[in-house]
Amino acid sequence: MSEIPENDNLPVQEPPAATSSNPQAQQRQRASQLAQALRAELRKAVIGQSAVIDDVLTALIAGGHVLVEGVPGLGKTLLVRALARCFGGEFARIQFTPDLMPSDVTGHAVYDMQSEQFKLRKGPVFTNLLLADEINRAPAKTQAALLEVMQERQVTLEGRALPVQLPFMVLATMNPIEQEGTYPLPEAELDRFMLKLRMDYPQQDEELNMVRQVTRSAKADMLEVSPLRTLLQAKDVLALQKIASDLPLDDQVLDYAVRLARATRSWPGLAMGAGPRASIALVRGARARALLRGGDFVLPDDIKSCALAVLRHRVRLAPELDIEGLSVDQVLQQLLDQVPAPRL
Repeated sequence: MSEIPENDNLPVQEPPAATSSNPQAQQRQRASQLAQALRAELRKAVIGQSAVIDDVLTALIAGGHVLVEGVPGLGKTLLVRALARCFGGEFARIQFTPDLMPSDVTGHAVYDMQSEQFKLRKGPVFTNLLLADEINRAPAKTQAALLEVMQERQVTLEGRALPVQLPFMVLATMNPIEQEGTYPLPEAELDRFMLKLRMDYPQQDEELNMVRQVTRSAKADMLEVSPLRTLLQAKDVLALQKIASDLPLDDQVLDYAVRLARATRSWPGLAMGAGPRASIALVRGARARALLRGGDFVLPDDIKSCALAVLRHRVRLAPELDIEGLSVDQVLQQLLDQVPAPRL
């Protein structure tokens, strides 16, 4: 396992005396400090979206993909650019449009006149952080180009399976489905996103602070990410993921995650429930949450805190509730309130 590097720019606290002789506890504390420093750095660029920042970091530590939904102008792309700035790995961006082809995403074979042979030209998907901007602007055929790489971490070109670099994370942004010129994402692709996040309008004081900072910026209407520090490299992310996956998890907490996912399949008001990927995502997300808050083990609250983001795109609201104006989040919140959590 990679070691979390020492960084003079990060706030370092002395570990408690009880854990000073435990290398695993020291490594876990160091990882938590690095994750919290990354959160503080992102908040310098993205104002008023603290919950969304925590969710994106949860997915990064858990090794999952993120779908961010919101109306234009809330900072979805800015958040991904800021994360790329703080992350020393490779970053690529794809602007999804109605005429984008699958080969524009994955790559294609090109005939070389000199060698008289076909050569593979890799697409932008061969990177660490991939920003799929406005993913629902492209038709399903192009969206499906991401299916294999999101699940298998490889791309098949001309019959050859080519692995992508690790860590690999897709951060997709989308405008609400009801807007003109968009295509709904296929169910199979939605299920491959570990979390679906919703960005809402900032509070009044947050928007005031945002306007103050943006209007001071040299760039017209956006915050700059260049002042942000690069806090971690690709190997550091892999180390964070490994440390999070080793966090202790009580069987009662594991059972709670499975019960939540299974409850969606028979819950009144839900026409379609979540599959086993939801149970896995709840556990992975809870471990990442525990590391982010500096915990030594996973709590039921860690499961509950990421449940909405894990479940909302994996279930379908019954038509009668949709007509009544209820949202998926409201039904899922009722489920979370009524499914008993274990007491540890």
